Amino acid sequence: MKIAVIGTGYVGLVTGTCLAETGNNVICVDIDAAKVAKMQQSIVPFYEPDLESLFKRNINNGTLSFTTNLTEAVNESLIIILALPTPPSEDGSADLSYVLNTAESIGKVMNDYKIIVNKSTVPVGTADKVREMVAAHSKHEFDVVSNPEFLREGVAVNDFMKPNRIIVGTRSEKVKKIFAELYDPYMRQGERLIFMDERSAELTKYAANAFLATKISFMNEMAGLCEILGANVEQIRRGIGMDDRIGKQFLYAGIGYGGSCFPKDVQALAKTATEIGGDFRIVDAVMKTNYAQREKFLDKIINYFGANLKGKKMAFWGLAFKPETDDLREAPALYLIEELLKEGVEIVAYDPVAMENTQKQLGDKIGYAKNQYECLENADALVIVTEWKNFRNPDFEQMAAKLSNKAIFDGRNLYNLDRMQELGFYYNSIGRQVIQPEYSVIK
Repeated sequence: MKIAVIGTGYVGLVTGTCLAETGNNVICVDIDAAKVAKMQQSIVPFYEPDLESLFKRNINNGTLSFTTNLTEAVNESLIIILALPTPPSEDGSADLSYVLNTAESIGKVMNDYKIIVNKSTVPVGTADKVREMVAAHSKHEFDVVSNPEFLREGVAVNDFMKPNRIIVGTRSEKVKKIFAELYDPYMRQGERLIFMDERSAELTKYAANAFLATKISFMNEMAGLCEILGANVEQIRRGIGMDDRIGKQFLYAGIGYGGSCFPKDVQALAKTATEIGGDFRIVDAVMKTNYAQREKFLDKIINYFGANLKGKKMAFWGLAFKPETDDLREAPALYLIEELLKEGVEIVAYDPVAMENTQKQLGDKIGYAKNQYECLENADALVIVTEWKNFRNPDFEQMAAKLSNKAIFDGRNLYNLDRMQELGFYYNSIGRQVIQPEYSVIK
């Protein structure tokens, strides 16, 4: 099939590349001419595991191309996928200006029947708004479909190629037949294609993200209770995760969720409920808990050093909001860094892939290390923010030798408490006992 994907962020580029991988002719559109030029030279504009090889292969095969020319892409394609940003407005609602402006442009240039697909996460009723916008500028027939993405950064290619479900919101039998054919290559492990109405499809995406965010915030609330009562949240996670009704995923306590989806989608869902006169108390509590979690973690650091915080040097392991991505959107590390800088703390950070993006955002406010151990040189504490695999089993002897003060604040519960006790580290994690050496090592 001939497909245009408008927008080449994480969702758009992964979607376009993976659709090309199964034999479709895909043309990706972006208004950023410099970005398009780089992609035309086979340069992936962001880090995502497994994407680069598929990206280059399909460019070489001629099934994946890039342009800034919207008219050309629309006129050459049957399916037009909108993978555009829907950032939060000041009041928390999703900003649909990118989606609706593009819909208007499509209506003005489309030359025959088109299927216009909302791949972006959008509020209920957006398909209707897109339909109205296109109809106001075109006399050609068209259909508008809600086909929300369920891609996790860091495993997005695998999520697309081996989906656990594909939601298609349409009441058109013609569209259902076309989409059944489009997604058939991804059904090899079982039928996972679900058709529903457009509004239900739009709300399904919000419901999924809000529920997962709720699981995270629930465990973070449990972690706080564990710290007061002397329990271990990791043991509780294992104890409840084996219940099939609960499941094992998204039960890890930490310093709160971040990224491009959960924060804005939960906020947008809460705003939708408010607009219709509803009271979504669970979602409100989820948001409050999430932001409070990073504040609590910051307090652990501040309380440890007390009046001696100013002038201290801290090493940060991890900057991205999660492993296997260079995405800094709503990353807890940025909040912690900014707050510690206000306290006069010197910060040196290391992240396997996110340092370039961090430097663009923070400049020389902090230092950047070549590796995780250089980062520790003469630091008064190590702060672990992102659970990259290479942080899981480090050389503790080298860490102890480089740190001027053997203190670790672990926002991801990477290490065994008994091991930390044996090694003589001060070790403060989430929802577990604080390990304190027999003698104070604060300088």
